[in-house]
Amino acid sequence: MTQTTPVIELRNLTKSFKRHGISFRAVDDISLRIQAGETLALIGESGSGKSTTGRLILGLDKPDSGDVLFQGESLRTKSAKEVRRLRANLTVVFQEPFESLNPRLRIGAIVEEPLVVQGVGSAEERRERAAGALERVGLTASMMDRFPRELSGGQQQRIGIARAIIGKPRMIVLDEPTASLDRTIRRQIGDVLDELKRDLNLAYLLITHDIGTVRQVSNRSAVMLQGKIVEIGPTAEITEDPQHPYTQRLIGAELPVSVAKPRRTSIETKEAAL
Repeated sequence: MTQTTPVIELRNLTKSFKRHGISFRAVDDISLRIQAGETLALIGESGSGKSTTGRLILGLDKPDSGDVLFQGESLRTKSAKEVRRLRANLTVVFQEPFESLNPRLRIGAIVEEPLVVQGVGSAEERRERAAGALERVGLTASMMDRFPRELSGGQQQRIGIARAIIGKPRMIVLDEPTASLDRTIRRQIGDVLDELKRDLNLAYLLITHDIGTVRQVSNRSAVMLQGKIVEIGPTAEITEDPQHPYTQRLIGAELPVSVAKPRRTSIETKEAAL
C-alpha cells in the first residue's frame, strides 16, 4: 500500500432492492475515496442511499456490481470469514446511543466487547484498554462499573465511540452520530471525533442530516440523490456555494428531514442481526 492508497475506495458500486415486487437502485454506480485522516460527509434526504452505502462499506450487504476496496484490497474477493476479520478495521458509531448499548451490561463490558469477539488479550488487558478508550473520549475509568441508563445521552454516545476505537480501526462509519443530541452536545461530540481522527489518523464516513456537524468535522462532502452522487467537493465549497439544484435546496433548508424522533438506523438493525 502506498501513501496515496485510500483507506476505503468504492468503484462503480451498485445495489438494488425489491419493494412490493418492484426493483429499485438504492446505490447507483457511485465511486468514492476516503483517505486516512479524512472525513467524507455523505448527505441527502431519507432514502437517498446513504445508509446502504455505509452497509456496503461495512460488509453488511454485498453489492450487485462494482467493488469496495479496503487499503487497496477488494472485499468482493474475500470470504465471509475474511470479511468478519477485516471488520475489526471497519467499525461504526450508531445514531441513537442508548439503543446501541446493551442495557444489561456495564460500561466496561460494553467497551471491551469488540476485543472479546476478536479474542484479543487477557481479561485484565482488555479492561485496561477499555479504561484507556474511555479516557480518550473524555470519560473516566470510574464509569466502567456503571450501566448505560445512568449516563446522559452525550456520555452514552462517547461510550459508543470508545467501543468503536478500542480495536484500533482504520475507518469508522458515523451513522447520524449527533442526531439525538442537543446543539451544545453535538459540538462537543464533534470535537471528540475530530480529535480522534487527527490523533489516530482515522478515516470517517459521516452520514448525517446535520449541516452544523458537516461543517465542523468533514473535509469533503458528497451529496446523494436517488442513489447517485450528484455533487462532491470540499465541504466549504459544497455548503457555501452549492452548484447542483438539489444541493442548493438541501443546504438552503438545512436538510428539512424527519430527525425529531431518532430511531435505530438500518445499519444498526442489520448489525444486530449478525
